[in-house]
Amino acid sequence: MSSTHRQLDLFALTRELIDIPSVSGEEAAVAQFLSQLLSDLGYEVELQQLNSDHANVIARQSNAPALFLSTHMDTVPPFIPCREDDQFIYGRGSCDAKGIIAAQICAAEQLRAEGSEIGLLFTVEEETLSQGAKFANTHRLAKTCRYLINGEPTDNRLAVGSKGTLQVTIRTRGLAAHSAYPEHGESAIDKLLDVLADLRKIHWPVNETFGDTTNNIGILSGGLAANVVAPEASAVLRLRLTTEAGPVKQLVEKTVAGRAEIEFSSEHNPQRMLAVDGFEQTIVRFTTDIPYLSNWGEPLLIGPGSILDAHTANERVKKSELLEAVELYCKLARLLLNR
Repeated sequence: MSSTHRQLDLFALTRELIDIPSVSGEEAAVAQFLSQLLSDLGYEVELQQLNSDHANVIARQSNAPALFLSTHMDTVPPFIPCREDDQFIYGRGSCDAKGIIAAQICAAEQLRAEGSEIGLLFTVEEETLSQGAKFANTHRLAKTCRYLINGEPTDNRLAVGSKGTLQVTIRTRGLAAHSAYPEHGESAIDKLLDVLADLRKIHWPVNETFGDTTNNIGILSGGLAANVVAPEASAVLRLRLTTEAGPVKQLVEKTVAGRAEIEFSSEHNPQRMLAVDGFEQTIVRFTTDIPYLSNWGEPLLIGPGSILDAHTANERVKKSELLEAVELYCKLARLLLNR
């Protein structure tokens, strides 16, 4: 396959993928598109059904590939159609992670032309709770896979570590009353604000490798109306962990001190990935499917695009980085398969 032909296919595939809406939970159309595309290319394709509307896409040439390229099909909302200029391709998923899907398919085709057989794994719901990855981890092929190269926007640097994550939901209860007579009620919002103020004062753990633990209050909700004392309120926090989750959970519980209900979810510790000589390396703050794909061999993380562009209204990926990513995926796969 000539570089010119690959370049045209790579960009066209990226554009086509972007223009298929696939917000988390609504990936059926893009899964069907990829299933058909890969079948047409000669891969054995399986739609691993989580339920009637959700399926991971697993494609392979051999019975048990030793190496899989993987990323996710879903995006954050809202859908943003594709556009481009000389340097960039824009649109939802351009860097997170539909450009990566396109680069991985092009790399797989180049490797196949060289005689190497690898697999492809594309998951659902990475942007929410990684349900697709959790289900993929039960697949029979995981037992025979030695290396999993996961794709996320790392500026084409090999990420040798990533922060962990912990989602915390805080709920407070009150008593509704007319706001003109607040003494007859109990405001759940006031309670929640007091708890959140104390949580914001915590000195979270610091790690030499991963840096500072951070806390983002992402969602606030509660109350019924402006003239009603709020009977309930809640907040959803997402912490980026640099140490194990246990001590952080203890800090949260000690600070809340029984004043609210606490629910922990989406928990996993910081991850270390395989380092390979000859690649620029980095540590990333975001989390990926990798912690939930632990049965798929040694993990690696690399992909085109900047995480600072992901999830934004101007999401984009450099065309030159897409081209470079194809070569990097091929180079990395060759090195690993020759070990």
